[in-house]
Amino acid sequence: MRLVLYTGKGGVGKTTTAAATGVRAAELGRRTLLVSADSAHSLGDVLDRRLGSEPQRVTECLDAVEVDARAELVRKWGAAREFLVELFTHQGMDAVVAEELALLPGAEEIMTLLAVEEYARSGEYDFTVVDCAPTDATLRLVTLPDVANRALKILLPLMGALAGVAVPVARAVVSFPLPEGDVFREADRLLLRGMRDLGSRLTGPETSVRMVVTPERMVVEESRRAHTELSLFEIGCDAVVLNRLLPEQASGEAFFKDWYRVQTERRREVEELFAPLPVLSAPLQRDEVTGIDALRAHGRALFSKVDPDALLCEADRIRYERCGAEVEAVVPLPGAESDKLDVVKVEDELTITCGLRRRSIVLPRRVAALDVSSAKLHDGFLRVRFESATPAEGAMSAKRAK
Repeated sequence: MRLVLYTGKGGVGKTTTAAATGVRAAELGRRTLLVSADSAHSLGDVLDRRLGSEPQRVTECLDAVEVDARAELVRKWGAAREFLVELFTHQGMDAVVAEELALLPGAEEIMTLLAVEEYARSGEYDFTVVDCAPTDATLRLVTLPDVANRALKILLPLMGALAGVAVPVARAVVSFPLPEGDVFREADRLLLRGMRDLGSRLTGPETSVRMVVTPERMVVEESRRAHTELSLFEIGCDAVVLNRLLPEQASGEAFFKDWYRVQTERRREVEELFAPLPVLSAPLQRDEVTGIDALRAHGRALFSKVDPDALLCEADRIRYERCGAEVEAVVPLPGAESDKLDVVKVEDELTITCGLRRRSIVLPRRVAALDVSSAKLHDGFLRVRFESATPAEGAMSAKRAK
């Protein structure tokens, strides 16, 4: 099933673009689901109808839903949440404060992703379009499976074992609440297995992110950084939507002449910065794009030459190349800056820090036995070269990309 996530800086029109994509896909006969994953839901406003936490029919072939992350949390995270509330209340906290603290950081984002995964796995739809939160929140959202899965893979089995052995003994000597085994079983089922499926979904070839930008420098720069960080986690981008462009007629109007010239220059910049991603143009409308008819017209203009559910550009993935006696890991990092990159190998993992994001990559066995000899950034790719380890060298080697 095809999955497309729309993101961008707040106010660039990503909700309208996502809705227009869904309406256009449904018009072409694709069984389409529109999902709002932004806690400040505005998808219903754009569609001009009230939406709920269950998919509702909007048009033939089109359903829409605004994910209620808290309701999903209660439904899927009940045992763990009840334990945390009980624990905090026992410590003397107010019940309302305890309820809030039980919503651990990232929990709502995890539930949103798990809901999207359920819809994608249901088989009821050919195409799912997700209206995500603004850029930084989206980056946290889509990188959660990689980050959380690594920690939970070690933590949950250990804590589950302790729950079966240590908790019964501890209960006899302490007064505060202790977790039952069902807390860990629930966490294992929901998070560890769910995160594995989510990670596969987000990095799979049928999933891609589309970034919505307007012809403003700050907006473009933020999306360029997002493209770099998404590539680090192998979450593919297949297009950029350049929104709110003035029509050509505006170039002849005195008031809009300079504005049109700047927009034309920015379009060239966007095409160069994001190459080889295609740039889809969305014209500035006379009024707000709300309601099915307006969205249908907007979708037709946006996808006049391509299908809305097409994979418009294949993303590069991490690959390994043999270089004589050495091996080179080639990591796609379009738009990265070498002075903001750090590369460290610890045992069988290569950890790459890019700006505010960090990813640890488990190396193939034959590569894990080697040491990092160099790390260079060239033409949007980080090339990390490995050579045979020497006895004097330890388990950790670090390089700064040049």
